[in-house]
Amino acid sequence: MSGMNKSLKNKILLVDDHELIRRGLREFIEAESDFEVCAEAGTARDALLKCSAEGPDIALIDLSLGADSGLELIKDIAVRFPDTKMLVVSMQDEKLYAERVLRAGASGFVGKDVQPGQLVEAIRCVLSGKLYASDAVVQRIMQSVRGQAAGTSPVAALSDRELAVFESIGKGVGTASIAEMMSLSVKTIETYRARIKSKLNIGSSAELVQYAVQWTLEKS
Repeated sequence: MSGMNKSLKNKILLVDDHELIRRGLREFIEAESDFEVCAEAGTARDALLKCSAEGPDIALIDLSLGADSGLELIKDIAVRFPDTKMLVVSMQDEKLYAERVLRAGASGFVGKDVQPGQLVEAIRCVLSGKLYASDAVVQRIMQSVRGQAAGTSPVAALSDRELAVFESIGKGVGTASIAEMMSLSVKTIETYRARIKSKLNIGSSAELVQYAVQWTLEKS
């Protein structure tokens, strides 16, 4: 009987580079009789390995994974493990990232400051095959589709890769280091920097750094 109950539990993978946060998530997730944390991962590579080994029903993913990109991980899981649903649990700006994670292949976005009951609700919603997003995000998506989005930050116009480069610039990371982190060439990163300057109407590299640092400080 106990074996049967265990088999009916939804397997959850926790992906966060902070062990304390994973521990906290595990504690109240496993308070639900039909949930079990089958594995934890602190890096994108480890998350992909755990997806392969454990076959989780759902992965809870933070967007900030040290040197790794949570957005790129979502895209990889969507392609390699289509049966694994994904819910982003992050402190990143919902207005900037919610639509991006949905486009990347996740089925929902909640902030880390969400109440435990709401997170459980979001997990159940995604497991049932539905999308989970706040009313504000739903309205924003509808306005965007209708071409009525107003007052949005110019940064929202950046592609996912451009945004990752812009964030790294704002954290004081140099071009060569960004290239190494993203497994791209320095020339490619320089191309991204040029595109970012064009989209943000910035004339010089010094202005770009200043803008990126200010943006990073404001959202932290």
